[in-house]
Amino acid sequence: MFYVVERSIVVIKPKQPFLDWINNNLAISNETLLDLSNIRIDCNSYLIPEINEIEDGVAYVDEMYEALFQLELASWSEEQSLWPQELSLKMFWEWFDIEISPTLIDLTEDDDSSDNDAEEIASDTIH
Repeated sequence: MFYVVERSIVVIKPKQPFLDWINNNLAISNETLLDLSNIRIDCNSYLIPEINEIEDGVAYVDEMYEALFQLELASWSEEQSLWPQELSLKMFWEWFDIEISPTLIDLTEDDDSSDNDAEEIASDTIH
C-alpha cells in the first residue's frame, strides 16, 4: 500500500558558481572539468517538515541554508579548507536553485517486520 509521508522534499540544484568552485578546487586536470549539466543530473534531496505552501519551504531553506550549504560542499569534498570562507544566505541563492515538493508519497512496499517486532515487544511488556 502506498501512503503519503508527513514530510516535504527540497532538491538542491547547483548553479554556475558552485560548478566554478568544483572545477577550480577539485579538478585534477582540464580533462576532469565538469559542466553544469553533469552536476545537475544527480542532485541531493532533503526531507523537510511537511509544508502546505512553497513559500513555507523557501522560508525553511532560508533558516537552514548554512547546514544545507555545508552538506552540498561536503558531498564534493570534506576538506573544509577548500570551502569558501563565508557562507551567506545571498551566496547560497547565487550558488543553488531549489525545487520544493510539498507532497511525498512512499511507493515502497516494505514489510513492516521491524514495526511488528516492536509492537510484539510492547504488547509483551504491558501488564
